[in-house]
Amino acid sequence: MSRRNVLVTGANRGLGLEYCRQLLARGDHVIATARRPAQAHELNRLVADHPGRLHVLPLDVADPKSELEVARELPLVLGSERLHLLVNNAGLLHSGERWPHVPASNFEDSFRTNAMGPFLLTQALAPFLADGGTVVNMSSQLGSIERATRFGTPTYCITKAALNMVTRQLAAALSERDITVVCLHPGWVQTDMGGEQAPLPATESVQGLLRVIDGLRRSDSGRFLDWQGEALPW
Repeated sequence: MSRRNVLVTGANRGLGLEYCRQLLARGDHVIATARRPAQAHELNRLVADHPGRLHVLPLDVADPKSELEVARELPLVLGSERLHLLVNNAGLLHSGERWPHVPASNFEDSFRTNAMGPFLLTQALAPFLADGGTVVNMSSQLGSIERATRFGTPTYCITKAALNMVTRQLAAALSERDITVVCLHPGWVQTDMGGEQAPLPATESVQGLLRVIDGLRRSDSGRFLDWQGEALPW
């Protein structure tokens, strides 16, 4: 596979950091974003190990001004080239939510991060996406309405369901440029969000996710898939 330009959000830890590791190992050029790059120590070590192939930009996906700033900075990194893959990975989960005491503030920042942010960032970066490129929205099976059978992490579940609709909307908006947009569930992964009890290592999850991304066809745009390529119910 030829070298790709890839932008990954939420790259300071967890799945985002593992995406960067594996993409760099493939020889890709990676633009990684984090809210506080100076504190992203593992990411900065990767910069030192891959000079010229990993660039780190500040981004708070919940802040539309921050997203526009990334759009202004991107041409300085890419030059005349285009992005082949955008991975909207940054996400937020409020743990410990209990009925009937879920605060409005949880909804506000969850929606900004999990649904509004990926939409607005993709919109801002659309001029820099290559025709025939790919946009991946990191969703969750917890956003599946059909599978919702219990009360738990409601603001996360609700906003991931909204992200799934974001995916369908972006798929339609970018269809004329043959850009494939999908939402992917990474499995229950051993990250800060997934917890130590999760059965799936981040390395294995991202390996599977990249296999799915590599195998996407134009007809897959708008689909909801897991890390093994299986379709999930909406």
